[in-house]
Amino acid sequence: QSFSSIQVRHTTNKVSPDQQFSRERSTFGVPLETLVEDAKQCGVPSLVTQMVEYLEIFGLERVGIFRIGGSANKIRELRQKYDKGEAVDLINDGDVDSVASLLKLFLKELPVAVFPDNICSGLLKTFQEHKINTTECIENLRQLLSCLPKTHQNLLQFLSAFLFKVATYSAVNFMTLENLAIVFGPALF
Repeated sequence: QSFSSIQVRHTTNKVSPDQQFSRERSTFGVPLETLVEDAKQCGVPSLVTQMVEYLEIFGLERVGIFRIGGSANKIRELRQKYDKGEAVDLINDGDVDSVASLLKLFLKELPVAVFPDNICSGLLKTFQEHKINTTECIENLRQLLSCLPKTHQNLLQFLSAFLFKVATYSAVNFMTLENLAIVFGPALF
C-alpha cells in the first residue's frame, strides 16, 4: 500500500468541540464589554483589578517592572486558569514579572484595542495640529477620549492611575512615565 494515496470517506457525523476547549478563550481575546459584566469594581474586568492589586503590593519597587518578561510556562498556566474561569491565586501561583507580562498580554489580545483605530487617527491629528497650543490640544484630547466606549474609558482611567503610581517609584524601579509609555503603547493602541 502506498503512503502517497489517501482515501477520504464522506461522513455526515457532526464534530462537536471538546467541552473544555469550548470554555477556553473566555477571558483573553474577549471584548471588554463582555468581561465587564463580571466586573465587581469600577467597570474594569476582575482579572485586571486582581493583577493590578497584586502588582501594587509586590511589584512597585521591582526594577524594570513590565520590561522583564515573565516565565512563559507561568504565564501560560495563569492564562489557562483565567480562561477556564478557575480561581487564580496570584500570591501563591504568580510572580511579579509573569503577572506584569500577563497584564500586557491581556491588553494586546483585546479584539478592539483600548484606543480603537478611529480614536488613534484623531489623537495623531490633534498632536500634529495643536502641538504649539497646549490648552487647545488638551481640550481636543479630552473630547476624543470622551468618545471612547465607556468600558474603554473605565479601563484607561484605572490603568492610568496604576501606571502613574508605578512611575512614582521610578527612582527605585526605573520606570518613568516615558518608559511606561514605550512599554504599554503597543498594548493600548
